[in-house]
Amino acid sequence: MTIDFLEGMAQSSRERARQAKLACSQEQMLLRAYQQPVSPLPSRALRFDLIAEVKLRSPAVGHLKPATENIGARVTGYATAGAAAVSVLTEPDRFDGELTHLASAARELRAVNVPAMRKDFLVDPYQVIEARANGASGVLVILRMLPRTEIEALVAQAMRLDLFVLLEAFDEREIELAHAVIETFGYKTGAWAGRPNVEVMVGVNCRDLTTLEVVPGRLEQLAHLLPTEVPRVAESGVTSAESARSVAAAGYDFALVGSALMKAPDPHALVREMLSAGRAARSIPTPPVAVGA
Repeated sequence: MTIDFLEGMAQSSRERARQAKLACSQEQMLLRAYQQPVSPLPSRALRFDLIAEVKLRSPAVGHLKPATENIGARVTGYATAGAAAVSVLTEPDRFDGELTHLASAARELRAVNVPAMRKDFLVDPYQVIEARANGASGVLVILRMLPRTEIEALVAQAMRLDLFVLLEAFDEREIELAHAVIETFGYKTGAWAGRPNVEVMVGVNCRDLTTLEVVPGRLEQLAHLLPTEVPRVAESGVTSAESARSVAAAGYDFALVGSALMKAPDPHALVREMLSAGRAARSIPTPPVAVGA
């Protein structure tokens, strides 16, 4: 039987979680987690922001940067250019990620109050605890990969730790599931009031993580189905100022940009260009670049 990409990622993630628990109990990891502060996502007042990503390799694109990449310098550059948050790949086998990359990024970002998000193929609430213990203020949860009970267990653990969650969908069915998860956790009833960092975002990934193929136009096609009471995130396929303008015009509040920034000769400039184009689509002024940036 052929194992598709997501199934393989889930299997390896469960093994990583098992090994991690042998090395550090959940109780010990919780103690480490609560010693780490969290940084909130920015206000939605701007209505369009970037989540800039750090990843050294992509199964779809190949190697992007060597293992010697200066993670701290890269994320500082993202933040200086105006990125609202930074996503850090921690999956080791197909993305060359490490938890040390997350810890390094979070350490640098804390000085400017920009949150780091753990991007991985999470399957176990222990890995959410592990994320905060390594400095994350948020986590990605892939809806296609898990049954609803396991998805809700991950979200519940994130809420207990005051982390934000990005629920990633690919199709209409998964967007419906995202609506149901949001309803389950009482977002519409204000159950999270007074906890500013507890946020659920819903994203559309236009890369099918079963086949790894990008489906053109999917971001715009599905935008109207997304919940409007939470931030909406365009994932994959945003590679230029023009594509940032397109997704902002379609109603997305964030674009998550990875490979394009990792390959860009000047990622700082690309962040600025994407923000300027996206905010222009919403008639939002872009703040001036800080002196010395």
